[in-house]
Amino acid sequence: MVPQGLAEFVGVWRVDRQIADHKADRQVSFSGNVDFVSDEAGLFCEERGLLNMGQGPLVEALRRYYWRSKLRGQVDVFFDTWEPFHSFMLTPTSDAVYNCKPDIYKVRYDFTRWPKWQAVWTVTGPRKDYVSTSSYRRASKT
Repeated sequence: MVPQGLAEFVGVWRVDRQIADHKADRQVSFSGNVDFVSDEAGLFCEERGLLNMGQGPLVEALRRYYWRSKLRGQVDVFFDTWEPFHSFMLTPTSDAVYNCKPDIYKVRYDFTRWPKWQAVWTVTGPRKDYVSTSSYRRASKT
């Protein structure tokens, strides 16, 4: 079973992320929550948590996105500035690419264990070389 629409994401999700930074030769982790709030056109997403860089204190992290769905099953993701980020399909697995020259961001969404799901980003280029695996599980419905 996969999500049938954006409404199935509404609520708070726990996110745990492991980042294998090949360029810096280190492992980074993030733990926090993503709050998906329904708005007039889709979802507002706010991710908050703590980033563990391996040395030093934990760092508070915050990211915001907008998710929109105009075509059945397609989700368009925007940065909080409304700049387009990428699009993916609500299918068991879905791939997308974001070109942030000179680096390339490739993501695979995996909904095969819904309501648990993953997003795996592989980022390569002259500035970056890492794999970020985010695992999501529902914490509460709104």
